[in-house]
Amino acid sequence: MRLAKDARKWFEKCSLEIAWGAEYTEPMTQPIRWLQDEIADRMLQKLDIVKLDVKDILVVPDFAGKHLGMLAQRFPKARTFSITEAGVSGLQMWRAKALSNWRSLFASNASPLEDFTSSGRFDIPDNSVDLVFSDLLLQDLPDPKHFLQECWRVLREGGLITFSYLGPDTGKELRSLELSGLKHKSLLSPWDMHDMGDALLGERFSDPVMDMEYLTLDYEMPELLLADVSALKLTHTNPLELPQMHVLPQKLTLEVVYGHAWALGKHLAKARDNVAYIDLNQIGRKTRSDSA
Repeated sequence: MRLAKDARKWFEKCSLEIAWGAEYTEPMTQPIRWLQDEIADRMLQKLDIVKLDVKDILVVPDFAGKHLGMLAQRFPKARTFSITEAGVSGLQMWRAKALSNWRSLFASNASPLEDFTSSGRFDIPDNSVDLVFSDLLLQDLPDPKHFLQECWRVLREGGLITFSYLGPDTGKELRSLELSGLKHKSLLSPWDMHDMGDALLGERFSDPVMDMEYLTLDYEMPELLLADVSALKLTHTNPLELPQMHVLPQKLTLEVVYGHAWALGKHLAKARDNVAYIDLNQIGRKTRSDSA
């Protein structure tokens, strides 16, 4: 499996290998475009078995990648709400959406990811989207529960959240290294798929489905490894050079966690002690004309 030719010219060459044998010839770069696009592609493949009528989509984080074309093809009439990642300009998103689907230019809204991280809220109304599509974000959030709560707020009844993120085994080769210029840092939210499944249920999502895979990246040059380690935020510093280059690993493991869950029963109050409580005003009274 190889990336499209138009994507290859974005990056320098290096040797990368996926655990099951597929090969790549590009390093990750900030903001790791090829990885984001590859994982977004796999997320959409996992949704092939899901039937969902989508009128509005929230993409967070959104970026000028090939996923825009894939989403436009999959949901051609849907409106997109974009929470754009840091470093992505409005012009970049406009051009990317124009290339992927011209209709999206007239049916899209965008706000920066910084607004969400500072306020804890998406700049869109309650019950306004049918699908939340989140690609490689949750590992960088201090508390993913707040993200899930916001997704619950903006999803309509019967809507779906689908996501991917890096799990705790990411960069495990770096943990045993003792280098003065390279201090390993754990992910901000090192949740495994069981932690996330429990959190989804705790935030009232229904029927969560979780799975995980390992990607193993092989490197011919240590400089490329260091660039990717920095892009993945696996170090406390940003090392440009290390005198001990020869002791760096030649492989880097990524644990990629996938999941999706449904927003069902939004009219119910949040359960307490495993019991769901319903407001009396939400119970309709049956009249004689109803039963006639």
